Amino acid sequence: MKIVLDNVVKTFDTFRAVHGVSLEIGSGELVALLGPSGSGKTTILRMVAGLEYADGGAIRFGDQDATNIPVRERGVGFVFQHYALFPHMTVADNIAFGMKVSRRKRSRAEIEARVGELLSLMRLDGLGGRFPGQISGGQRQRVALARALAVDPRVLLLDEPFGALDANVRRELRRWLREIHDELGITTLFVTHDQEEALDLADRVVILDHGRIVQEGSPEEVCRNPASAFVTRFLGDTNRLEAQVRGGVARIAGGSIAADGVPDVHAEIYARPADLEWAGAGAGLSARVLRVLDRPDSRRLVARLDDGETVELDVTPETVVSVGDQGAVKLRRANVFSLA
Repeated sequence: MKIVLDNVVKTFDTFRAVHGVSLEIGSGELVALLGPSGSGKTTILRMVAGLEYADGGAIRFGDQDATNIPVRERGVGFVFQHYALFPHMTVADNIAFGMKVSRRKRSRAEIEARVGELLSLMRLDGLGGRFPGQISGGQRQRVALARALAVDPRVLLLDEPFGALDANVRRELRRWLREIHDELGITTLFVTHDQEEALDLADRVVILDHGRIVQEGSPEEVCRNPASAFVTRFLGDTNRLEAQVRGGVARIAGGSIAADGVPDVHAEIYARPADLEWAGAGAGLSARVLRVLDRPDSRRLVARLDDGETVELDVTPETVVSVGDQGAVKLRRANVFSLA
């Protein structure tokens, strides 16, 4: 089921939350809406669900204008961050609830068979008789997804579904959700403010800021070719250095990097910790190590450049370096944006 948003607008009192957003989500595609708090991503999701109505523009499901269709008639499955399970119902009854109240009548045997299928699909075999308070947070979120899928939705909507879980459980569920999506092929719109989550899960990432789309593309496209300084900063740790661009080259004391397409102006260079290299001596930006941060699979250096700027860079765990060491930071890759 293809979803099309055509110049959609939403205003709350005097605050405009969504400014003319146009977006097409292909049938069977998993798209992540990514952005900081207040960027409009959840409002867009709720308009697609029918929980909010657009003040302007149109929303289409395939060839059907769904802009003003009531939520019960849209055929969407919705998964919330905090599960929204009925605590007094068993896992099996929670999954069956939507089928029992649906306008499409099913026999008890049909409902029980579908619940059994979903318990197996969600890796919840043997837990159907338990209550939500008797299972883990990750299992509760699987129950919430099973309940959303039980009514055979045309569209699946997920609003930060892993936000209430710890990091290890989130990573496990991300892999599992991608497997489920690939198996079922349901058109899925996924809201998150977690960059890693969006990049790991989505076929396409749509980045929002103040109710507008500022970039969309595959995870590779948005990571390797960010459209703006905002996107670069939002997508993860980055170092910012000021530079002067002349003739397509951004220059700072001790180093330079290509700046194709950037006019001859004052500019800013953004380089991620993995884009910088540490050298004990030689050409580069002269720097002194302030801290060494050890991680299981890497080391991160915090270094101060001669001009007083502080940068962070990643090195291999085997790199021999200590606080106070003097050396040079080399730019391997960076993005350059005009300040004009």
